[in-house]
Amino acid sequence: MNQASQIPIPSHWPILNGLKDIQGQPLPAGTIYCIGRNYADHAKEMNAAIPSEPMVFIKPIGTLSIGDGSLSLPAESQDVHHEVEWVIAIGKGGKHISLDQAWDHVAGWAVGIDFTARDLQAKAKQAGKPWTLAKGFDGFAPLSPFAAKPSTFSCEDMANYQLQFQVNGVTRQSEKLSQMLFSASELIHYLSSVFTLQPGDLIFTGTPSGVSQVVLGDRCLAELKDPNGLTTHRLEIIIE
Repeated sequence: MNQASQIPIPSHWPILNGLKDIQGQPLPAGTIYCIGRNYADHAKEMNAAIPSEPMVFIKPIGTLSIGDGSLSLPAESQDVHHEVEWVIAIGKGGKHISLDQAWDHVAGWAVGIDFTARDLQAKAKQAGKPWTLAKGFDGFAPLSPFAAKPSTFSCEDMANYQLQFQVNGVTRQSEKLSQMLFSASELIHYLSSVFTLQPGDLIFTGTPSGVSQVVLGDRCLAELKDPNGLTTHRLEIIIE
């Protein structure tokens, strides 16, 4: 056993419910990688260029929560937006992972929300600064419980799965995963060309168009649906 594996996981550290590590133990969360503008229509609604390679940013671990709950709006922002996303968990780490092997590194997935303080993000963009403050408030990356990747699934099998996001029963976002500019395998391949991926690392794969503001009292419902329209993952967040 190496030294890193002997370090106990802090009791407050988020665990990816539904997934196990190679020893069969609960899988702790790792780095939270996020992909910007991975749907062309979302890039257009943000008046931003469609990227030629993945746009990557990172959220702090304090943004993460697993399961239904609530979000307290930060006093620093007057314009918090929702961004529903398919979120992949890495089960097997590596560096320079080939494109044809990338899917083998997926442990499972969840549906999540990348909450964004849009007013703070706009100010950061204007000043040429990073987006960290706009993306990094506590609770800004809630996730549903995970489900392990079926052994028979390929990356292509996810193409007709659909993300859906409702606020107070009204649909605001709805799109198939096939509309991602960069697939899950392409994202893993790209990220591993720069970073050494670790078990428990998360990839927020981007959001479709329809992002908009949430306000006090809103009931948010994020879902991932299979090709038959059945919900496979569900996350409910109440805005406080």
